[in-house]
Amino acid sequence: MALWRRELDEPGVEAVLGGFGRRRIVRRSPKRLHREAFGIAGELGWAKTYDAEFPALAKIEGGVVLTTEARLRRGADRTGLAIDPSEL
Repeated sequence: MALWRRELDEPGVEAVLGGFGRRRIVRRSPKRLHREAFGIAGELGWAKTYDAEFPALAKIEGGVVLTTEARLRRGADRTGLAIDPSEL
C-alpha cells in the first residue's frame, strides 16, 4: 500500500480515495475471468492467479492495467496488458 511505502501521506490517500468516489466505476467479473487469469498466471510463471486477474480482465475488456506495482508491471509487460502512469 502506498501509505505504508510512504509514497503517499494521509491527505494524499484521502484525495485518491475521494477521486475514486467521484468516478463512475463499474465492477466487472466476466464468467471467463478465472480461466483467463489461470492462463496468464501460467504464461507468466506466477503461482497464484490473484495478480493475473487484473491483466486477464484488461484482456477480456480490450484495455490495459494502469499500475505502479513493479512485479505486476514486469510480468504483464510480456503480455502488453500493463502500463505505468508515465505512459498516459
